[in-house]
Amino acid sequence: MPSQIYKDLREQLDQYSVGFPETKSGVEYQLLERLFDEDDARVFLEMSMMAEPAASLAARTGQDLELLTGRLERMVEKGLIFRFDKDGVARYGASAFMVGSYEFQVNDMDREFAELFEQYFQEAFGKLAGKVTPVLRTIPVNQAIDVTWPVAPYEDAREIVKSKDRIAVTKCICRIQQGLLDKACDKPLEVCLAFGSHGQYYVDKGMGRWITTDEALRILDESEEAGLVPQPFNAQNPGGLCNCCGDCCGVLRALRLQDKPAEKVLSNYFAVVDADECTECDTCADRCPMDAIAAAEGPAAVDLDRCIGCGLCVTSCPAEAVKLQPKASEAQHTPPRTARDTMMQLATQRGKSLVPLAAMRKG
Repeated sequence: MPSQIYKDLREQLDQYSVGFPETKSGVEYQLLERLFDEDDARVFLEMSMMAEPAASLAARTGQDLELLTGRLERMVEKGLIFRFDKDGVARYGASAFMVGSYEFQVNDMDREFAELFEQYFQEAFGKLAGKVTPVLRTIPVNQAIDVTWPVAPYEDAREIVKSKDRIAVTKCICRIQQGLLDKACDKPLEVCLAFGSHGQYYVDKGMGRWITTDEALRILDESEEAGLVPQPFNAQNPGGLCNCCGDCCGVLRALRLQDKPAEKVLSNYFAVVDADECTECDTCADRCPMDAIAAAEGPAAVDLDRCIGCGLCVTSCPAEAVKLQPKASEAQHTPPRTARDTMMQLATQRGKSLVPLAAMRKG
């Protein structure tokens, strides 16, 4: 049985993002014990997602500043919390498990951790898709978008990248995890982009490297060619953008398990096939990450219950028989303005509070 401190830690993590639900097996506690020691957990329970200086946290909790700062820095190194500098002062904030401390294990994950997470995915995480607003949005690969359409900047991966002053690239945690289980695909690995303070965190921890805008745009092109789906964080000003495959990505794998992925993802497009132009080559069926186009005799047909509007079928069709279409205006989704807005929206939808558990109990 897990100790009370880990039960409290799980409860607090369950407040954030898509949550951190319990399972019958208790595998989630094995994950937590791998990541946090009990002192880490005690500090985390006092922390908020609103980053603050160590001095503020020490004053609020009555802890020794020097000892607390050392603990916080060790937690940063372990990928348990987020840190950024503002006006020369380090600020520390609690992190969700996903997207958060799980992704921060990019350099440290081993096979045991990968196996524990896979068990947790099968028992819990894989069943969360569609229950709340997704933390990542599916947007079309750029070459699939008709240049005559008015496309919002947050729907355009290249415009997202070009709007950022600082860009870092890191490896895909999902393909690392699947690789440790001998299940990884052959898609490119160093394809996840982080911006601004998020990029700084990855670079400071040795998990990523700074790149130029041109390098980031080349990564987008290479990802599209490889059949990866661009998925920025679900905000108009995202802190990161992943390039995901249906084989390894936790988000896409979870969607793939659904009967109707199109209802569970925030995408503003869908694919259509011109049957008269289709040469029945089945290239689009091979390319689709959601099995929305089945290989069969006759022209290709899109299952609109499964299509997530990524456009990979469009860019791979040699006959140019597949096109993306925007959904009707009433079915269009506008992402929250900021990541903070997203987290607050998620908490509200799930009936949770972002207030630290310790503060809630103190009343």
